[in-house]
Amino acid sequence: MHGEVVTVELADSAPPRFIAPHHVPLVVCFEDEHLAVIDKPAGMVVHPAPGHWDDTLVNALVARGTDLAQSAPGRPGIVHRLDRDTSGLMLVAKNDLAHRRLGAAIAARHVKRTYATLAWGHLNDSPTEVNQPIGRHPTDRKRMVIRPDGRPARTDFEVVARYESVELLRAELHSGRTHQIRVHLQHLGHPVVGDAVYASGGSRRISGGPRGLAERLEGLVPRQALHAALLRFKHPISRVPMSFRSEWPQDLVPGLQLVAGQVDPQNWLAYLGFFKAGDD
Repeated sequence: MHGEVVTVELADSAPPRFIAPHHVPLVVCFEDEHLAVIDKPAGMVVHPAPGHWDDTLVNALVARGTDLAQSAPGRPGIVHRLDRDTSGLMLVAKNDLAHRRLGAAIAARHVKRTYATLAWGHLNDSPTEVNQPIGRHPTDRKRMVIRPDGRPARTDFEVVARYESVELLRAELHSGRTHQIRVHLQHLGHPVVGDAVYASGGSRRISGGPRGLAERLEGLVPRQALHAALLRFKHPISRVPMSFRSEWPQDLVPGLQLVAGQVDPQNWLAYLGFFKAGDD
C-alpha cells in the first residue's frame, strides 16, 4: 500500500549453483586422493556455463562421486581447460591444496602439455616457435586473435609427419591462452584441419592435384584435429614425476589414414614417432 516501506536483504554473494550429476563414462588414466588425470572426449564442455549447465566434465565427475577442489567457484577441480571439440588429457584437482600447487606449477611452466594436430600445408621450418600475444576479438567475443595488447603466448611446433597437403605436428604449450594453438597456427597460415572457427578457407587453400584429397580429408574429419596427447608434471604432494600419454583418437583416425596411405597401425602417434624418449 501507499506509504509502506519494503526492506530487502541481499546476500553477500550468490549461493553456489547446484551441480547436477551427468552419468556418462569417463576414461580415468590415473587417480589418487589428490588428483585425477582424465582423457576427455571431444564434444564435452569442461565446466558448467551458459548453454551447458548439466552435461559437462564436472557434472560427469560429480556423478561418479569424485571429490573436487572448491577453490575455483563455478568450476570445481578444474586446473586447466580444453576446448569443447579438443580431446585428450586433463588434470583435475580433488582438494584445494592440490589445486593451488598444480595451478602454481602451470603458471611456472612446470606442467608440460603437448598436443598432436593435423594442420593444412607445410611449415617453412621445423621446429618453429610462435611467440605472439593473444586477446579477444574486438567484435566477436567467441574468437581470439593476435593483438599487441593481448596476453603473452608461446607455442613450439615440430613436424612429426609430412603428407601431400597437411602435416602432423607436435605442439607444446608454454602458456595456456584460450584457443592458443588454433590461433597461432592460423597466424602461421597453417590452420588446424577441421577447425570451423579458424579454418581460413580449409581445403580451399589447397590448389592443383592435391585439392581433391584435401576435400576428402575435410569430409572425414568431424571436428578440429587437435588432441592433448602428452601430460607431464610432478605430483603436487609427493613431488614424484608423472607422465601420461593418449593415442590419436578414433574419430580422427580415418582422416590420418587417408593422408598416410595404406598404413594402418593401432597406435598412430607411437608409430609415427610423436612420442620422444624424454617424454617418460
